[in-house]
Amino acid sequence: MTVRILQFGVTGQLARELLAQAKDFDVEITALSRADADFASPQAAVQRVKDAKVDLVVLAAAYTAVDLAESERDLAFRVNAETPAAIAGALGADGPPLVQVSTDYVFDGAKGAPYVETDVPAPLNVYGASKLEGERAILAAHPRSLILRTSWVVSSHGKNFVKTMLRLAGEGKPLKVVADQFGRPTSARDLARFILSQAARLAKAKAGDPVFGVHHFANAGEVSWKGFAEGIFDLALGEGAPSVGAAATADWPAPAQRPLRGTLDTGKLEHTFGVTLRPWREALAEIVSELQSEQRSAA
Repeated sequence: MTVRILQFGVTGQLARELLAQAKDFDVEITALSRADADFASPQAAVQRVKDAKVDLVVLAAAYTAVDLAESERDLAFRVNAETPAAIAGALGADGPPLVQVSTDYVFDGAKGAPYVETDVPAPLNVYGASKLEGERAILAAHPRSLILRTSWVVSSHGKNFVKTMLRLAGEGKPLKVVADQFGRPTSARDLARFILSQAARLAKAKAGDPVFGVHHFANAGEVSWKGFAEGIFDLALGEGAPSVGAAATADWPAPAQRPLRGTLDTGKLEHTFGVTLRPWREALAEIVSELQSEQRSAA
C-alpha cells in the first residue's frame, strides 16, 4: 500500500530531506509551502487538512528562531502550538495519524543525565515553551499522534551548525566554540528516513499503540558544541583543521537561555520501533561528503 502523506513545510532541513528520500519508500507526499498553508494562520492549515485524503500528516514546518522567539512570543506560540493543535483537532479521533517534531529545548538541562520521555519538561526559553505547548495540545486533541523530540539538527541544506563552522574555518579567523553545552546531533536525513520507514506502520496503528505518544530521536553519542565542531573539521579538513578554543555559555550572552545538557535518551524509540540509531559522526561524514561534492561541482 502506498502511504499518502500530507506534509506541511518544504524548505526546512527535515522537509527537504523527506521529499528527497521519499523515492526509497512506498509513499506519495503532497507538500504544502507557506504560500499553500501559512502556519501563522491555523484556519488555513485546518482547511488543507479537511480537504485532503491522506493516510498520514507530517508537520515539518515550525518557528525555529530560538533567540528571536523571545521577542516574538505570540508568533512562536501560534506557529508551534496553536496551528499544530488546530490540525490535530481537525483530524479527529478517527482521522489519519499525525507526526510532529519537537525539541530537546523542552528541558532545562539540569538533570545531569540524558532525558527520557517521562522526565518533567521545564523549558528555559520561549521557543522550548511553545514546542512543549504544541506537544501537549496535539496529544490532547488526537490520540494517534507521534511526537518526535530531536536535537541539534544538521544537513547539507539551509542554515545549520555544520555549514556555519565550515564557513568560519574558511575565513581563517580564530575559532572559539561553546564547550559547556552537551547534546546529541541529529541528521535531518536520518530523521526523515525514520519517519518514512514507519509511515505504513503508523497509518495502520490504532489509538493506544506504543508507536504513538512522545519519543526521542537523535544520532548516537553525546558531544559538546566544541567537540562537534572539532569532528566537523576533522572530517572536512583533516590535517588542515583549525584549532578550536573553548568558550563558556556565559561568554556568549543571547536573548534565549539554552540548556547546558539537554541530551536525549533514545532507548524507548529504539525498542518500540526496532531500530538502532547510528553514531552522529557517521551521519556527519555523509553530510560533509555531500557538501564537498557540491563544492567541487560548483568549482
